[in-house]
Amino acid sequence: MAEVGAGSIVNLSSGAGMRGTQGSVAYGASKFAVRGMTKVAAREFARFGVRVNSIHPGLIETPMLQQVPGMDSDPDRSVRRVPLRRIAEPEEVARMALFLASDEASYSTGSEFIIDGGALA
Repeated sequence: MAEVGAGSIVNLSSGAGMRGTQGSVAYGASKFAVRGMTKVAAREFARFGVRVNSIHPGLIETPMLQQVPGMDSDPDRSVRRVPLRRIAEPEEVARMALFLASDEASYSTGSEFIIDGGALA
């Protein structure tokens, strides 16, 4: 990417990388690390025309959702905490990644894009 003077890197983190979540120290730490890595890389690669951003999904309808603490006992409780009152589909995260990889996001670098239905608002 640096050789051609253009490119986009999209890192995937999590809403857990935006705030501490009890009982998930290792997972949270790794997601916070993605944030830092994204910001450092954005500053380092901008001079080469390479953009670096991160996506931070909340509840997404995937098999991993069943591993969220408390989800299996009361999924409605978790959904009630989301202002849009639903769980996102994986395609919604994919569309965000596609946008960030495209020229439509040509002035975004080092940014964090939260896709969580408003849960962190």
